[in-house]
Order: sequence, then C-alpha cells, then structure tokens
Amino acid sequence: MSIKISVKQFKLAMRHVFTISRESLTHQHSIIVELKQGDICGYGEVSPNRYYGHSGESLIANMHAAADVLAATSLLETHPKDLWDALLKVPGMNPFALSAIDTAAYDLWGKLHNKPVYELLGMDASTNCQSDVTVGIDSVDVMVSKMKEFDGWPIFKIKLGTDNDLEIIKAIREHSDAVIRVDANCGWNLQQAIDLSREMEPLNVEFIEQAMPADKWDDMKVLKQESALPQIADESCIEEPDVERCNGYFHGVNVKLCKCGGITPALRMLYKAKELGMKCMVGSMVESTIAMSAIGHLVPLLDYVDMDGAQLLGEDIADGVVVDRGDIIYADTPGLGITPTDDYYAKGEEK
Repeated sequence: MSIKISVKQFKLAMRHVFTISRESLTHQHSIIVELKQGDICGYGEVSPNRYYGHSGESLIANMHAAADVLAATSLLETHPKDLWDALLKVPGMNPFALSAIDTAAYDLWGKLHNKPVYELLGMDASTNCQSDVTVGIDSVDVMVSKMKEFDGWPIFKIKLGTDNDLEIIKAIREHSDAVIRVDANCGWNLQQAIDLSREMEPLNVEFIEQAMPADKWDDMKVLKQESALPQIADESCIEEPDVERCNGYFHGVNVKLCKCGGITPALRMLYKAKELGMKCMVGSMVESTIAMSAIGHLVPLLDYVDMDGAQLLGEDIADGVVVDRGDIIYADTPGLGITPTDDYYAKGEEK
C-alpha cells in the first residue's frame, strides 16, 4: 500500500513578540506534511526560515516533489531511514522540507506498527532530561515578567545579544534559582564572549549557546579554551559533517531537525557526538506540538533539550508529547503521538 502526501500551511500567533539577536516574530508560519497510508496518517512540521534561505513556496514545492517516491513506498515494509535515502535523491530536495517529510514518516511508521517511535528505536525514556523554556530578548523588566509566567520551570534559556546582557542575567538570577542557559545566536565577538562567560559563571549559568557567528572558527577555538562556561554549537552545527568539525571548537552540539533533514540524520549526528565525547542537545525553532513531539522521541539520547515551541506560541494545532514545567510526558498513542486538534482542521490552508 503506497503513501499519499498532502501539505497544509498555518499562521500561528506567538504568545509574545519573540526576539532573538537577528529578528523578531509576532507569528510563525508553519508548514505541515501529512503522509497517509491506508487510513493512518503521520504528521511532520517545518517553518520557513530567512536565515537559512528557505521560503514557504520553496519548501512546499520540494514536499510535493517527493510524491512519486512516497507512492512507491510502504512503511509497513520500509524503515523511515531507507525512505530518507530515497528522498534525498529527489531533485532540489532541501533539508528543511526533508525534515518535515521524515518526521511524518516516523510518526506514520510508529502508528502502522502500533508502538511509540522511541520504543521502536530501542530507547529507554525512564531517565529523560528536562526541557528548558526560552525567554526572548526584550527590556530587562519584560524579560523578568515573561520568566515569571513560567513559574515552576526548572530551566530557562535566555536569549541575548544586546548591550546589557549581563544586566539581564543578573536580573533573572535575582528572581529565580532555576538553571539558566544563555543563547547569543551569534551576537557576540570573541572578547565579549570570553568576558561574559567569566562574569556569568558566578551566576550559575549552565552553558552558552552559539556565542559568535558560525564562520568564526579560529575565534571559537580560542573561546573554548578561554571560556569559563561550556560552549554549545547551534548555527555552526547544521548537517552531519558539522559534528566532527565542531569537535575541538565546542563542548557540545545542538542538533535541529529542520536544519539537518529530520530524525534520520539527527540520530546519526547524536550518536557521533556521543562517540566524540561531546554533549548532546536538540533544539526547536518555535514550532507547534507536532514538531515538539518529534523532538520528544529523541530525548533519551540527550543531555539537554529545548522543546518549548508550543509554550512560546499563543495557539496550537495538535496534541502529542507534552512538556509540563520541564517534564516530558508522552502521549498514550503510537508513533510520535501526534493527534490534530479541531483548530488544525479549521485553520489549515491546503497547499
């Protein structure tokens, strides 16, 4: 039995204006892939991204270009990783579009086999780490106020890249004894990164994510040696070869499903990072519960996880893996546990 693909697009309001060092969002444009085999449907998600050069139109065109390969596939007989290999050969296929299809394939695969994906992958979820929740850049008072909306969360990731970054972290620490992680999104230079690491270390900051622009490899090697805090790669770690490249320059890597092409390559990247003795993290790109559920099934492999996308949105379109004050709760359904809500059917635009 073959697989049919369909695509929907949503415009989802943010909970608050979400600002990082290079842009602000009031809404997130979300593209959802549906893969249907018989009466069973799997779901995957990705969002357009100007920084990585992927528009909604290009992503949707790439997704539909996969139709012939999918029509010749049954996920009762084929592992999603083998489907991924076939889809990679589709002319023009890009990793963002591929990631949504690959995620939907794992969801469908698990549902067809009536088991959760993490179990089919041989993982033990009994010792999962907790997720952080992110506070976007704003005035100091507003950032503290946003943090207080998530009272009881054990870990906060604070977006930085401003003229008063140290003041922000000091204010956050005055109001919370939770773990603090810092993400500069390439916003600092080398001396800033060294100085701020030393000033933030006494404030019990756990690590710094992507302090400098992704191409500053010589500076990042110095920073790893001079920093008072661990350095985690994000923008410098996109595809599979980047894990080995980051070794020696960072203490760990943040793997994003949309950047690398989905669950299939993410698994290989995480196992390679472990082999190299690096810390493993998976992060999100402000997406709904559909994308968060995919991340949730990789958590047994991780030291850190950032799967707070649904918390940052003002509206959601699916049920699935839930993050409750950092704790990851799996849906009591197979696959990735994704079930569309009424809003999914009411608000989605067929593409």
